[in-house]
Amino acid sequence: MSVTMNNQNQQDRPELQAIMQWLVDSGMTGIQLRVHDARGEWAGSAGVRELGETAKPPTNGSFRIGSTTKTFVATLVLQLAAEGRIELDGPVADHLPEFGLDRRITVRMLLQHTSGLFNFTGEYYEDGTIAPGIVWAGREWVEGRFRTYQPQELVALALAKPARFEPGADWSYSNTNYVLARLLIESVTGRSFAEELQRLILGPLGMSDTIAPGTSTELPEPHAHAYYRYEDGGQERTVDVTSQNPSWISAGGDMISTTQDLHTFISALMGGRLLPASLLAEMRDPHPKIGYGLGLFAQELSSGGTVFHHNGGIDGYAALMYSTPDGDMTLTASLTYVDDAAQSLAGTFQQSLQKLVDEVFNGARPGR
Repeated sequence: MSVTMNNQNQQDRPELQAIMQWLVDSGMTGIQLRVHDARGEWAGSAGVRELGETAKPPTNGSFRIGSTTKTFVATLVLQLAAEGRIELDGPVADHLPEFGLDRRITVRMLLQHTSGLFNFTGEYYEDGTIAPGIVWAGREWVEGRFRTYQPQELVALALAKPARFEPGADWSYSNTNYVLARLLIESVTGRSFAEELQRLILGPLGMSDTIAPGTSTELPEPHAHAYYRYEDGGQERTVDVTSQNPSWISAGGDMISTTQDLHTFISALMGGRLLPASLLAEMRDPHPKIGYGLGLFAQELSSGGTVFHHNGGIDGYAALMYSTPDGDMTLTASLTYVDDAAQSLAGTFQQSLQKLVDEVFNGARPGR
């Protein structure tokens, strides 16, 4: 398969084209890639938009961004803190009394995944045991992928399970934290998450291709397609899951965007256009266990610099969003693939991240 390119800076960037081709050859169905760096802006795509077809993915098509949503949610909470409407170290229970939350759980703990709350999509423990949550894989998920979940329902499911640890005692990634953060935003403002997203981020930055879909099942055109493979009566079936009701993950990962809009967002955030310097510094202060700040991962480069990122994956879609600390260099991308319960492309995905990050950012200046 060949590569299409939006060559905005008259640079062929063969090294980026080669990585995209490697991804397609490794099993990804398609990729959209956008890079802003010292050589300017470059965007390209490889693979196919849809299985069985020859058309390539658009270079700025819509896609589901999965857990990259969390950076938007955390930014909104911090913006409300800047407005004096939320205290980061205040009890979440003061704003959401209906859940009977442990009063030791603070807003900061939600954003940094240190609350200890059970992850409603399931917990994976160090000894190899699994505590299941809602169904999000296999035939049962495929057949029920248009079901509507209320965010309160997801939180209630999590709270019915034992906490993983005492509030603040450890770190563990939990989608429950960010559904509570969404409900917190709505409780404090009296407006929906989508309305606050538009007021504080999308509107000011002119991000017209980013949405919080709620229960809407469709993806705006143009877009590449996502697929899911599962066993059914001894037969392997592959289903197009581009259309689905993302309320099962809610603010843990339901948003839709484009590579251009993700660049606009992360560049503005890192460049200090969305948060006061003091709150941006807190957002980027990483927890020692995993390098996670408040809705952002910090990653040290082999060249000695640092990049901030939050990637995401949801049923055949993966999103990449990386930036240098000053927002001047960014990498944003979407990968499409045939997903399955075994997550058989996970290794390829991790390799792709390393290849892309090394190519784009190694040698980048540390920034501020």
